[in-house]
Amino acid sequence: MRSRLPLLAIFPVTVLAIVLGSPFILGNHPVRWESGSALPKIVIGDEKESSTPSGHTGDTTTASSPSGSPSSATDALQVAKPWRKGMAQWGVQLYWEEEKTKRSDTFIENQARKHAKYLIGLGANSVSVSFPFYIQSSTSDTLSAGAKTPSPERLQRVLKVFQDAGFRTTVRPILDEGTLKQNNGWRGDIEPASRSAWFASYKKFLTPYLQAAEDAKADTFVIGTELNSLESDPGWDTLVPYAEKSFSGEVSYDANWDNYVTGRINMPVNHLGVDGYFPVKVADTAPVSDLVAGWNNWLDKKATGPLSKILVSETGIGAMNGAYHAPGDFYARRAVNPRVQANWYKAVCQVVQDRKMQGVYWWSLWFDDDPNTKPDDKVASRLDFAGRPLTEAAIKSCFTSDYAGPGTATTS
Repeated sequence: MRSRLPLLAIFPVTVLAIVLGSPFILGNHPVRWESGSALPKIVIGDEKESSTPSGHTGDTTTASSPSGSPSSATDALQVAKPWRKGMAQWGVQLYWEEEKTKRSDTFIENQARKHAKYLIGLGANSVSVSFPFYIQSSTSDTLSAGAKTPSPERLQRVLKVFQDAGFRTTVRPILDEGTLKQNNGWRGDIEPASRSAWFASYKKFLTPYLQAAEDAKADTFVIGTELNSLESDPGWDTLVPYAEKSFSGEVSYDANWDNYVTGRINMPVNHLGVDGYFPVKVADTAPVSDLVAGWNNWLDKKATGPLSKILVSETGIGAMNGAYHAPGDFYARRAVNPRVQANWYKAVCQVVQDRKMQGVYWWSLWFDDDPNTKPDDKVASRLDFAGRPLTEAAIKSCFTSDYAGPGTATTS
């Protein structure tokens, strides 16, 4: 025992020397203390959890954020110029459907961070989260969530990611058309057998989402989108005030482009968006100025001059030949032409600025996609803009322009 005492005395000194000296030898302070451990752990290089590829449908509780550090990811994401009243809303519609195999909360939060980082890189200050709800037929009185509808709790988690990063946020439930397609139906043509029952069902569906939006401090709740056939119904006179009592942000309505220019949008809301897919009959080689003229011709049918109360709540176009003639055709798959899409984005941005509009939201980013990858045009929608360099450059130029915004004037 006596012969071992000197060694036992030297051992703690040796450990202390390693602990204090190793940062200078190995760099970047590689000594980490583990909770409950008497001795430190020496780590050379960062230990990162493996990221799960976008689109994976399994549980991903160990998925990391894009930066590789879940705990610090939100801190690293911050909008350069957060939106303030009177500024332009420069945003994107983020479309979210839940998968058959429900992903973990960690996965959806990290996926939201991935999109937030991408949008910050484009100069965006706003995001609108669109998600589906369902109806059995065009005459049904009952609306409901479905397997692909995110829960209010999950929606709130995603909104928090964007809120923490400084984005202006919008909640936008949208009536899915899957059950209507068999009869060539569209959400704007529905005719419920009992409208009072339809509105009662809609109120029941919206209530928990209004609460989630309120709890998440969202800026806008879109009470309806492209519901042409119901726009003048007195049911809104009850539903909108109910929404305004439940949600302290703005309550808005998004009209389809055709109804906007051909008739009066009779909705009891103070904020109106327009889903803009105005067809412009020009060649694929047309300059941006021709597209601007085409959009202005449509808008002038409603009103000339500044449109400072109007938001382009959704617009997009396929990166393909012939798209100018029918920009709202989401399913056509003609020859890919990235310049057609990029020039459309440039033109719309110029119109928004020239007409002093509230801003624009591009359609769309798919929630499960990785926005940093090039779209596979063999399977991808032609409307996809993420991963198309010409369009991304047009968006960034738009979002980082010197347009001061519509201001707070009350003229429309």
